[in-house]
Amino acid sequence: MNQPKKGFGSWVSGRRGKWIVLAIWVILAAILSVIWPGVNKEEINNSPNLSDSKPSVQAEAVASREFPTGKGVPAIIVWHREGGLKDEDLLHIQKLTEQAEMSPLPEQTFIVPLHKAPLPALKAQLSKDGSTLAAPIVFNKSAETDQLKASLDQFKSQAASEFGSDPFAVENTAGGEMTARVTGPVGISIDATGLFKNADFSLLMSTVVLVLVILLLIYRSPILALIPLIAVGFAYGVVSPILGIMAHKGWIVADSQSISIMTVLLFGAGTDYCLFLISRFRQLLHEEDSKSKALLRAITGSSGAIAMSGFTVVLSLFALLLAEYGAYHRFAVPFSISILIMGIASLTLVPALLAIFGRVSFWPFIPRTPKMEQERARAKGTSVRERKPGKMRIGSFVVRRPWAVMIITVLVLGILALFSSQIKFTYDILSSFPKNMASREGFDMIGKQFSKGELAPVKLMVDTKGNPTDLSEKLKGLDYVDKVGEPKEGKENPQILAYDVQFNLNPYSMEAMDHIPDLRLVAEQSLKAAGVTPPDQSVWISGATATQYDTKVTGDRDTRIIIPVVIGLITLLLLIYLRSVVATVYLVLTVILSYFSALGLGWIILHYGMGADAIQGAIPLYSFVFLVALGEDYNIFMISSIWKKRKHMPLKEAIRQGVSETGSVITSAGIILAGTFAVLASLPIQVLVHFGIITAVGVLLDTFIVRPFLVPAITVLLGRWAFWPGKHEAVEERAGSHVKQGM
Repeated sequence: MNQPKKGFGSWVSGRRGKWIVLAIWVILAAILSVIWPGVNKEEINNSPNLSDSKPSVQAEAVASREFPTGKGVPAIIVWHREGGLKDEDLLHIQKLTEQAEMSPLPEQTFIVPLHKAPLPALKAQLSKDGSTLAAPIVFNKSAETDQLKASLDQFKSQAASEFGSDPFAVENTAGGEMTARVTGPVGISIDATGLFKNADFSLLMSTVVLVLVILLLIYRSPILALIPLIAVGFAYGVVSPILGIMAHKGWIVADSQSISIMTVLLFGAGTDYCLFLISRFRQLLHEEDSKSKALLRAITGSSGAIAMSGFTVVLSLFALLLAEYGAYHRFAVPFSISILIMGIASLTLVPALLAIFGRVSFWPFIPRTPKMEQERARAKGTSVRERKPGKMRIGSFVVRRPWAVMIITVLVLGILALFSSQIKFTYDILSSFPKNMASREGFDMIGKQFSKGELAPVKLMVDTKGNPTDLSEKLKGLDYVDKVGEPKEGKENPQILAYDVQFNLNPYSMEAMDHIPDLRLVAEQSLKAAGVTPPDQSVWISGATATQYDTKVTGDRDTRIIIPVVIGLITLLLLIYLRSVVATVYLVLTVILSYFSALGLGWIILHYGMGADAIQGAIPLYSFVFLVALGEDYNIFMISSIWKKRKHMPLKEAIRQGVSETGSVITSAGIILAGTFAVLASLPIQVLVHFGIITAVGVLLDTFIVRPFLVPAITVLLGRWAFWPGKHEAVEERAGSHVKQGM
């Protein structure tokens, strides 16, 4: 039997090396945690997603300069009593606004002085049935979300004292009691941040428990189940302060969403890398009397595939740095560094732990060689239980029926992929909130009692150059506009006029977003008719709808750039690793097919099974980066086994054994990875539910269809051409073998 050469593997698993490696990780995690802040302490959740070059951002700058009364971000307080607000209710509300004007809340810049309006005038501002009043409080735009929450908590406390009970705490808005809800940009931001903050701990605990349970069920060994978790724990202990100091220095921006998903990725992908090594080690313990030799062979045989898999994911995630949209860009560094450090841990710390525990790692089902089993049986006076070899059913079936397997799998995946064309998208963050979330309830109440567009009106600003225009009449004639305010003159440039435009539909909907270019065109045509040149440089549109439109445009641009780059990077890495153009092409194509199939099956589950009308527009790109990179991991691990075996056995036999040999570890790894992403579906945030389900479905498709059936079937059909332009030296059929080469 060929013995592996001594080198890196022998050092990390050696008599002294294993303890040195363990000590390095312990010291590194401890020191970094002491001298640098954890990434959770450096989270910033209100970072802009759009750059200063985007039209909506430029429009906000014009609005702040020319119309400073609109400076800041509003929290809209929705007061409601089913059956109608009473005079007593309105008097209490007036006292609250008077108090807030005399003693402003922290970060408050403006409040509508309702207390200065006579009662009849205030009643005129109510909804048609008199049940609802919407009043904004404007806050400093630069205020942190936590500061805004503290300020509104103070306002809620004042309201509870004024009313004698807390109207914000009343759950049933249709029960006849006085209720209040905070919505608008501030309310939405506070609720979004709160959801992620509350999710952090529960997500971490759920992920740890899930991984632990799955490992116990698969390997039935408490020690072995803990080894990957220990490795992931140490990796996180190093990752967190590294990202923390980078965020502290301002090199990156860490937010709750990216850190939450990073935790899932670290446990899911990290455990996978550990299992690739552990599985090989257990297999070799049945062949080697020496645990050291078995571990060294395991490291030597699997380290290349693990390193290649990790490097593929790292580079794919780094491609997100090409994104212009802030949320995509912020994901790149935390995700890449976490996978890089986890890959290093799986190649150093995990072998060290396995070397320390040895065969005991698998207790109580300790793997032994036949000779060791015989000696143990003699000592106990029992007979040796014969260890049956694996039946290799899937590998044998694929080799016997490659055409049938390929046609059926491509047909199934293709049909599922067709459903991806039916997906509808949304950029409405409120649709991600639970229906009983305060900001969503307040928004729904405004939409029911007033115009939905009142929640987030669009500010259309034009530089008329002093020329009269017919813009106001044109805006009022648009069928998607509900109300147009009187034009206001700019503070510094009176020739700039601003119109507050309210849509007659949900301002956060795709339909409203699609009208932003129409609105701009109407304004440009009006200016052109008035003799203003160039009209396209004299129109600005600000507001939530305009911001979301720019978000969609920017996201579409990022998708067009990042997807080809990721495919190109993975293609290049596979070419270097496999040295085969043909194999690289079909491995990449199968993963892309799997991705579209995951989108299709995910949409079937979400739309037809869970009633979702649309998914967030960011999900396809996130899912692509994860699924293509992680899906290629499994292909790399299996193909590397086939590539090695074909050097000393017929190709079909190598495929049969390669599929069967890697089947159990990839299956267990896929279940764990899919499970960790599925944990996201337990959170009350629809965008994470949708992302978790689609990604989990994609991992399962890769695990149970693409890897064991489609890829090996294509390899069988291509035969020696799978290695082109590399050479394949066919190995003659051994006597007695039941698989014929047939090439």
